[in-house]
Amino acid sequence: MNETDFVTLSENIFDYIDDYVSDHFDAFDTEKSGNVLTLEHEDGAQIIINRHAANQELWIAAKSGGYHFQYNDGAWLASRDGSEFYAVLSQVLGELLGEKVTVPALQAA
Repeated sequence: MNETDFVTLSENIFDYIDDYVSDHFDAFDTEKSGNVLTLEHEDGAQIIINRHAANQELWIAAKSGGYHFQYNDGAWLASRDGSEFYAVLSQVLGELLGEKVTVPALQAA
């Protein structure tokens, strides 16, 4: 994928997550700024999602750690352990909410 395709795809993902979190979780405020989407819990804890265009990676930073994801065969997979992006996002959201969370993957248009 070229850089333009990566930016377009990641922007769609940011918009989807922003809308999904805003619609489903009152305990979070969301803010998009450039390459960064911040999900702030009511207790002040943050989940930071950003894109790194040079490496064509999505990153998640949360209390439990940092994750780098690369697009592979239709899925964003963590370089460290192969975890899927939306599974990790669900996990870190759930940790802050104290409940099981499942954020469904954005379906290709």
